[in-house]
Amino acid sequence: MIRNGHHATSEPREEADCTKPGSSACSPEKRKRVVRLWCDGCYDMVHYGHSNQLRQAKAMGDYLIVGVHTDAEISKHKGPPVFTQEERYKMVRAIKWVDEIVEGAPYVTTLETLDKYNCDFCVHGDDITLTVDGKDTYEEVKRAGRYRECKRTQGVSTTDLVGRMLLMTKAHHSNIDNPDYQQHTDNFGKGPKGHSPWTGVSQFLQTSQKIIQFASGKEPQPGDTIIYVAGAFDLFHIGHVDFLEMVYKQAERPYVIVGLHFDQEVNRYKGKNYPIMNIHERTLSVLACRYVSEVVIGAPYAVGKDLLDHFKVDLVCHGKTEVLPDKDGVDPYAEPKKRGIFRAIDSGNNLTTDDIVQRIIENRLQFEARNQKKEAKEMAVIEAMKKREQKEQGEAPAQTAH
Repeated sequence: MIRNGHHATSEPREEADCTKPGSSACSPEKRKRVVRLWCDGCYDMVHYGHSNQLRQAKAMGDYLIVGVHTDAEISKHKGPPVFTQEERYKMVRAIKWVDEIVEGAPYVTTLETLDKYNCDFCVHGDDITLTVDGKDTYEEVKRAGRYRECKRTQGVSTTDLVGRMLLMTKAHHSNIDNPDYQQHTDNFGKGPKGHSPWTGVSQFLQTSQKIIQFASGKEPQPGDTIIYVAGAFDLFHIGHVDFLEMVYKQAERPYVIVGLHFDQEVNRYKGKNYPIMNIHERTLSVLACRYVSEVVIGAPYAVGKDLLDHFKVDLVCHGKTEVLPDKDGVDPYAEPKKRGIFRAIDSGNNLTTDDIVQRIIENRLQFEARNQKKEAKEMAVIEAMKKREQKEQGEAPAQTAH
């Protein structure tokens, strides 16, 4: 099935036929109707934390609809987004757990919206989203019992990623105690009264379980065209998505394998303090993309004979970015070119990770102001929640001592 110009990840479950005698279709599990879910958000600078939220949401039902806010709505409630609404719509469409997107979804989630799209309930992470005047944007659906929560992904937030870019320190992968980084998080995400748990920084810890949850687990089938691409895929963005979509369209039945270079390798050819995201983070970002079947973690820079034979590669693609020679000065694509299976792909999108970093740095002051405001609002809510709990505890009848 194709919807909104992309492939839906799974067909919704059909109503079961209970008319056949002795049919197991009559079990309550089989009779269950399609559960439709709603998620919404800005999805600005989409990272694997957003993808993980959508993965968890999809697991709660059958059909996931994602509402994405306009630039105007985000600017009003939060401050200017890094990416345009068109870029953000395309990014969310490319996440493999999403079945449909709604462009220009309202900032405040109402029962009217859920009913309009025939959704049973909405799912959000266990952080708080506030309107410009400090109200919980999910208040109405929570009261109606049509709200579900999923766990926030530890170790990543947009605030943290922006921080890594603004600092451009070499130590950002390994050293969260780096004094420059601490100074940045103090300026960038500190409200007047302490630290919000939703904006703070914690280190991302990769597990095999997380990779399994993100991986498709599908082997290539006879008749599939195995296409190999390699690179850093740092801060996985719309330029990458456009490229991978073009690669995916190179064959009738594509099986796309992405080779990800280790951090040291990326640093060797990109310099500065790249990559912004470490190899573990980049793995999840790429696996969440619907055009990708498999990822090679720590792929060799030169696409050699062993790799091509091992994966039975039919086609090797590279985008319009410059191909830098390997350490020994050799073209990393020499072998696929010799075999006649190399293809240069022009996705029509010239956006690079450098461009994104530039966008952020140019907006630095706006972003810092935005995050301070966001944190101050979150802290005010935490204070109010604490007061309400204290009041409720104070009013509870005292227990009789035995």
